[in-house]
Formats: sequence, C-alpha cells, structure tokens
Amino acid sequence: MGTLERRERERDLVRTKILDAARDLFAQHGYEGVSMRRIAEKIEYSPTVIYQHFEDKDALIKELCYADFATLAEELQATLQIPDAIERLRTCGEGYVRFAIANPNHYRLMFMTPLPVRPNDTMVIDEEQRGQIKGKPETDAYALVRLLVQMAADAGRLRDPQADVDLVAQTLWAGLHGVIALHIVLNGDAWTPWRPLEDRTRAMLDTLSSGLFLEQLQEKH
Repeated sequence: MGTLERRERERDLVRTKILDAARDLFAQHGYEGVSMRRIAEKIEYSPTVIYQHFEDKDALIKELCYADFATLAEELQATLQIPDAIERLRTCGEGYVRFAIANPNHYRLMFMTPLPVRPNDTMVIDEEQRGQIKGKPETDAYALVRLLVQMAADAGRLRDPQADVDLVAQTLWAGLHGVIALHIVLNGDAWTPWRPLEDRTRAMLDTLSSGLFLEQLQEKH
C-alpha cells in the first residue's frame, strides 16, 4: 500500500469514527444537545480534526442522514425479487424491523430524533442530496415501500381498490414503527410481560395485511 493510499484509508477511518460517535450522541442527547466539541471528546480527538472533515454540525448530520437512509433502502432491495405482491411487503417489513433492531442508534436518529428544519424544507439534507435520494426506491426506503404497495395495487391485491397508496404505505410504516419503538425504548422494563419480538412483528404484519390487502386475488363472477 502506497503512502497516498494509506493516508486516504486513515482519513476514511477517522471520518467513519466521527460519524459513528456523532450518531450515538445525537440518538442519546438530540441534535441540540450535541456540539462538535462533544463529538471530539467522545473519540478523543481535537475539534480541529472534526472540522477537517465536516464544515459544521449541519454538514455532519446531512452526511449521517444521506448514508443511513441509503443503507436502509439498499438492505431492502432484495424484496423486489419476491414474486408474490403481499409476500414482498411482509418480507420488506421484516427486513425493516431487523435493520432497526440491529442498528438501534441509526434508527433512533433516523426516526425518533427531531432534526433541524430549514425554511420550506422538511429534511435536513440540501436540494442536491435530496435529488439523489428522494423518490428513488434504491436510495429512499419510503419510495421502496410505496412502490411495493403500488405493485400490490396493480396486481389487484388491495382490499379497497380505491385506497390511497401513500396512506396504505404510511399505515404499514406506522404499525411497524410502533413495534420497533416499543422494543428499543421499553424492552428492558420489567413491568410488561413482553412477547418475543418476532411474534410481535408477525402479529402486526398479519393484522395490517388482513386489513389492507387480499391474501389471494379473488375471482370475479
């Protein structure tokens, strides 16, 4: 390995270390409760090193959002290969839960942490990054779920043929988010006799599927 390549690799390792530390801190303390100095202290670097990689805290959170949402969407891509429309959605839901439980701080930051809002914007990313992510199933997890719901609609599998595709997708999302959020926040408490996560996920998917979709395409008479 040459000197230039080694330096680039070291730079990438430091950048990853910064992002991982920032993600953990944002998830624990919220966006407003974290400073660049606090991130530097966590990884035992000087703030100067952080600023060599990121202009400010906004730039850092943008990078996290861009990377984490793209990673989630990428992990769910295989569901597109499943032949049955409803099985695709169920498998996507199971994959979504697995991602959240395997990466709780990613999930906390993505879906459970208030982020700064720019004027006339609903995301912290800028327009260039938004254009690279939003609406593309390969990088936008919501766009992927919406596509799967649309495919189910096109296959005649929605219980209500006139249903709003976005409403169906958001209902699925809300149900699974509830399962995940309770697990992440309350799974360790001794008050509730929690059933296994797999059972809770399956029960939620069964409930949503039976209410929103036709398990079999009904013959028209």
